[in-house]
Amino acid sequence: EKGHPIMTRYSLDPENATKSAKARGSHLRTHFKNMRETAQAIKRMHLRRAVTYLKNVKEHKECIPFRRFCGGVGRCSQAKQFKQTQGRWPEKSAEFLLQLLKNAESNAEYKGLDTDHLVVEHIQVNRAPKMRRRTYRAHGRINPYMSSPCHIEVILAEREQAIARPEEEDKKSKKISQKKLKKQKMQYRE
Repeated sequence: EKGHPIMTRYSLDPENATKSAKARGSHLRTHFKNMRETAQAIKRMHLRRAVTYLKNVKEHKECIPFRRFCGGVGRCSQAKQFKQTQGRWPEKSAEFLLQLLKNAESNAEYKGLDTDHLVVEHIQVNRAPKMRRRTYRAHGRINPYMSSPCHIEVILAEREQAIARPEEEDKKSKKISQKKLKKQKMQYRE
């Protein structure tokens, strides 16, 4: 029973299963809130860009903008590029995501996809069951000291760089004004 991994459902089915690859991580010991913000930052990003971005986050060259879980988060000038004021550099979350993207890329390569054209189509972070420790307080009391792990799932999809525009649009003639129509009619009469 232990030898076979349990196939789990993803919250979203890829549009084209043959052109996409999946990866997931469960019960990861990194803060859910940090991971959620990091995941949102790389959503719909090109895979190569996402990897360099996360590496830059680890080196504090670019920040993760904190949008939802931003109470008490300090301000940084690097957040301006995302039109935000608050940002942080969650290194642990970035490292976990880098490993997950690497795994998803390997899965894509195994499926025979072109890894240069992969895009982070779907990424979702869920709360995992909390792990319990305890901390000691004044007057001999004990309080819980919980960790907030998370589950992550990611789907990479292969995208062509330039989306070809249908030719019919070009062939459609532009709307002609009434004045121009009258002018044309006059020319025909002559």
